[in-house]
Amino acid sequence: MPQNLPHVMTFAQACEFFTSQILPAISEEYEQDGEPDIPARCEAWNDWTDALNKDGLISDWQVFNWSHPPCNG
Repeated sequence: MPQNLPHVMTFAQACEFFTSQILPAISEEYEQDGEPDIPARCEAWNDWTDALNKDGLISDWQVFNWSHPPCNG
């Protein structure tokens, strides 16, 4: 775990937050036909984790090494 961050978000916490707080907006905007829009989900995950990193909530290692959450296929 990174030593220089006061609190480190885990991958499990990030997946839970993304699934419950971010994915519904992606679904509403891009998945009206009921089909998962995997590119939109992946882009949202990448943008969000980049923002977490820039805000100092996750480390450089985390942003570059985390995979996508299961909901992204």
